[in-house]
Amino acid sequence: MANVIKAIHENKLIGIIRENDAKKAIEIANAYIEGGIKIIEMAASIDAVREVAKNEEVFVARGGIITREQALEAIKANAKFLVSPILQMGLVKLSSGYKTPLVLTATTPNEAYQAWQARIPLIKIYPIKDLGGAGYIEELLRPMRFLNVMPTGSIKVEDIKDYLKAGATAVGLGRALYFNKSYDEIKETVKEAVKAAELI
Repeated sequence: MANVIKAIHENKLIGIIRENDAKKAIEIANAYIEGGIKIIEMAASIDAVREVAKNEEVFVARGGIITREQALEAIKANAKFLVSPILQMGLVKLSSGYKTPLVLTATTPNEAYQAWQARIPLIKIYPIKDLGGAGYIEELLRPMRFLNVMPTGSIKVEDIKDYLKAGATAVGLGRALYFNKSYDEIKETVKEAVKAAELI
């Protein structure tokens, strides 16, 4: 469990994939890995998650988890952590029992604090662009610097530094890395993102 969280703190970048087509999701994940991303959240079919999770050099999460059944399916597919798009406190006990880290999503300071109280190691803040961008992260953390947060939602590569400087533990990027891009273009975009995260 500690290894995943340590990797997130060290790499500061999570590549997100939301893709229904399993073949396409795997292709994007491979481009991410070649570009240097070590942590991937896949809101994709369980077959795609299982396939990418075979690579022992990366930490793969299943995203979009709301139910206990989805969580168990992900754990069986060898997902190294779970990501819920909501503040799904019902998954906390299961996550702890299986020693599989859980990332919950918050939009308000109250929700973020609730997640922290439940010992959630990383709190996704979404949709960050609509909430106010890097400025929102700065305001959120001012009275609660103990929170480990990962902003996501329409973040561009050039915004990564601003979010990390605002105090984010890591930043999650999805469409900005792969949408309407060829395999090689994804790879090059990922390299830029990894470099931006390393500079902080």
